[in-house]
Amino acid sequence: MNLLTINMAHGRGTAMNQLLVSVPQHRKNLDEVAALLVTSDADVIALQEADAPSLWSGSFDHIEYLAEATGHRVSVHGYHADKWPYTYGAALLSRFKMSDVDSHRFAPSWPTAGKGYVRGTLMWSNQNSVRPVTMVSVHLDFSRLSVRQAQVAELIGDLNGVRTPLIIMGDFNADWSTEDSPVRVLARAMDLRVFRPGFNGLGTYKDINRLDWILISDELKFVEFAVRPDIVSDHLAVEAKIGWRQKD
Repeated sequence: MNLLTINMAHGRGTAMNQLLVSVPQHRKNLDEVAALLVTSDADVIALQEADAPSLWSGSFDHIEYLAEATGHRVSVHGYHADKWPYTYGAALLSRFKMSDVDSHRFAPSWPTAGKGYVRGTLMWSNQNSVRPVTMVSVHLDFSRLSVRQAQVAELIGDLNGVRTPLIIMGDFNADWSTEDSPVRVLARAMDLRVFRPGFNGLGTYKDINRLDWILISDELKFVEFAVRPDIVSDHLAVEAKIGWRQKD
């Protein structure tokens, strides 16, 4: 299965603020995001800062626009921040049908905007059988470690009852460098695997900061992994090909 995650920055591209971007330019920026998604050949895509119709980002639904442009007709879109002039959140786009879809908004973290995650379960072929896998797209707070830690604790509590293998993708606004890193805490608590967590060449934000992650259950393995060079946002996209681990 091919995966991709990207914080799409409200479709503003490399502009400083989406309020300064015209409606035609927003559509052009999303066309560039769509081109990236198509060339990646991703089966499931996790998106963050994905806007519903919002005054500050062109007043059209960015997920519907990308679904039409990429052919990924299955989607789940969370509205985790919903105030004038915006409505946005995390989202999933998929080539596969998803069941048990849900959106969860984390506890308020004033003064920063709301964050949360979406999830859905799909059926994926495992050699001669088909198995369910639960996909998650998540976005954590950018401003405070304490908030990110609380949000990860909330995520762990919510997902503890999931009995399928998990794939969690998103913008964690955190790296791997400390023991209390929210990414590390999540990986330990849920027994998830990360591709080369200490490697320095996989920065996704401002060239060096690895803030965007793909975590997979122990039943799965990374076959390929890369950070895309395409500049369509202030974050770079992360893509991976995953497969099932062989049983001993």
